[in-house]
Amino acid sequence: MTQGLGDHTAIILAGGAARRLGGVAKPLLEVRGRSLLQRAVDAARGAGCADVVVVGPPASGVSGVRTVREDPAFGGPVAAIAAALPAVATDWVLVLAADLPRSADAVALLVGATTTAADGTAADATATAGTTADGTAADATATAGTTADATATAGTTADATAVDGACLVDAEGRRQPLLARYRTAALRARLSGLGDPTGASVRQLLQGLRITEIRDAAGMSRDVDTWEDVWIARLARDDREGVTMAAADAPLPPEALDAWTAALADRFGLAPEDIPIALVLDLARDVAHGVARPAAPLSAFVAGFVAGRAGGTQADVEETVAAVVELARGWRVD
Repeated sequence: MTQGLGDHTAIILAGGAARRLGGVAKPLLEVRGRSLLQRAVDAARGAGCADVVVVGPPASGVSGVRTVREDPAFGGPVAAIAAALPAVATDWVLVLAADLPRSADAVALLVGATTTAADGTAADATATAGTTADGTAADATATAGTTADATATAGTTADATAVDGACLVDAEGRRQPLLARYRTAALRARLSGLGDPTGASVRQLLQGLRITEIRDAAGMSRDVDTWEDVWIARLARDDREGVTMAAADAPLPPEALDAWTAALADRFGLAPEDIPIALVLDLARDVAHGVARPAAPLSAFVAGFVAGRAGGTQADVEETVAAVVELARGWRVD
């Protein structure tokens, strides 16, 4: 395999329901000036992919890609991959979810590790060849880091022709199969045996394939599932600075924001829709960027106080938040 992914077609999965975000179009959420979908497309192009296929509804502002849709919509990632494969003419595919703020870094890690392994260079990664087609366990282990020396037992070598793919594995040891590269023929063969791909699990799709695992110790594969994830991603510095989203010092785990909001609503007799999470998080982002991070909670308090004094309607809240954001964006300290 050559350096880069010139022999790959990128399949970007952008059709999820985003239930934990209230059904918003998650790929279109902006992080530091670019939508998550645009970040995924840019990551694929930056890695040299020959073509880019987006599976999901048509998205404005993203050009030079082919768009397809699984039928029925929201049929899951396996159905999305199946919908994209007829548009693929390359021997390999890069599968990339469209909810990764650090997609460029993640793809670079994947490319660097797999090309190093193909060259036979010693490297720092944990790699496993997975399970062979006849059910024989085959694994390859090296140390933790950013590249992979995927020499496997059971007769598998580090040569790229000996494996069916490679994926990142997060710090907790969980595979990230939607941040991976796969041999196109291997996916087609597995899909032909699955029948209807709607609702099928990715584990079913990959069963029997030899997958090299690349350890992601820096959290590059962390995705966006909740509004707090969005907030953390927006506050983090640019991918190229090499800072993980965890560096944004979130006091809550990613799952906790919804629960905390529900607790606040219950304590003060509010309806969930009375708490505009996205609006407040956007306010916090803009103030943190334009003024300073400690100014974000202070500004949210002032905005709430002023909106309440004005009457407390949704329009009052939006007008007050807009005024605070305008002030923050033009803030300069002489």
